[in-house]
Amino acid sequence: MQFVGLFFEILFLCFGVYIYKYATGELNFKDKKAQAKANEFREENGKWMKIGALFLIAIMSIEIILNVRSLF
Repeated sequence: MQFVGLFFEILFLCFGVYIYKYATGELNFKDKKAQAKANEFREENGKWMKIGALFLIAIMSIEIILNVRSLF
């Protein structure tokens, strides 16, 4: 059962990294219309997305470390 929890913690960590990359503009879209829309969204919401993503990454990293330590 602990492996299921570890799986979801890793999943949420990856989600946090994806949000951070999106908020910083590292992810690009092939469609110009979608790229323009994403840039507009980033300008309005980029700050709180970066903070939230960093918070999620930090919490999930700690949870993963504690979960792995409890396995061994």
